[in-house]
Amino acid sequence: MTSKPDTAASVQASRPTGAVALLRATFIKLGVLPFFLVAALILFTIASRQFLTIDNITNVARQSVYLVLVSLGQMLVLVTGGFDLAVGTSIALTSVVSATAMVYFAAQFPDMVWLVIVLGVLAGFLPALAIGTLNGIGIAQFGVSPFIMTLGVQSVGAGVALFITGGVPVGNLPYDFGELFGFGRIFGVPVPVLVAIVAIVAMWVLMNRTRTGARIYAIGGNIKAANLSGINTKRTLFVAYIVCAFLASVAGILMTARVESGETNLGGTIALESIAACVIAGVSLRGGIGRVESVVLGAFFIVLVQNGMNLMQIGSYMQMVLLGSLLILAVVTDQFRYRMLTGSR
Repeated sequence: MTSKPDTAASVQASRPTGAVALLRATFIKLGVLPFFLVAALILFTIASRQFLTIDNITNVARQSVYLVLVSLGQMLVLVTGGFDLAVGTSIALTSVVSATAMVYFAAQFPDMVWLVIVLGVLAGFLPALAIGTLNGIGIAQFGVSPFIMTLGVQSVGAGVALFITGGVPVGNLPYDFGELFGFGRIFGVPVPVLVAIVAIVAMWVLMNRTRTGARIYAIGGNIKAANLSGINTKRTLFVAYIVCAFLASVAGILMTARVESGETNLGGTIALESIAACVIAGVSLRGGIGRVESVVLGAFFIVLVQNGMNLMQIGSYMQMVLLGSLLILAVVTDQFRYRMLTGSR
């Protein structure tokens, strides 16, 4: 017969177990992001009174738009079991080509500013889509490693961007371009935020309500099994890299409008940041696992951390160190999470 003290002791012992089980379930389902987010909020709130204010959080949300767009595309290829190191080059080429095209067409059609802007934006999409096509063909058709393929394309694209501009920013863009896509508002909502919302909704529908999304998850889970089940894995991989490049190109257009010039150094660190946002958000580097809503929050978290470090007056070099450390920690925890999901040791 169990005594009352023993019963009370057993109840108290079971409480930590329940808390640990809840944390374990949260980690398995959502990854390390909730824990990182809570830690960041506590740390930066203590460090700066300006951090947890409506104005600052709104500013972070607006600044995170570009990383959200790129991270959504990065998630797509990560779920297939690959990744894209050329997203920064897609942004740079989009920026310099669109800016160069606008300057050229402005001279040809001086009184048709919106035609100039439309032609410039369309011209900016072309090199990014070419990058996505090259990546898709190399990886899907010829089976080249995503690391080697995207790294090579990144190098080629960066050289082309520098060749076009000579390393000099392209200025004299139409005023209306920056006014609308950089600083404009529709119904009080910034235009870049509206673009990001449309992209988030479209990506969520793609990944959760279409056959293409289901095929992408199937390829990431087991590409051989996907082939045997009749999925055209080559076409699906090709589409994934095209969409990834297109989303990076959209971010490039918005960033160009924000700085009001074509820049070859735009998106220089965004490949690392987008991969970090995805891994922290629970997207597995092994493929097959990833949620759109978590990636959006992951990108917001990366920008939030950068904002907090700026408020703490941490230098840019040390910020690179800390962001790299976050990525390493997220990758290590992803390994533990994968083991928990598969039951392996």
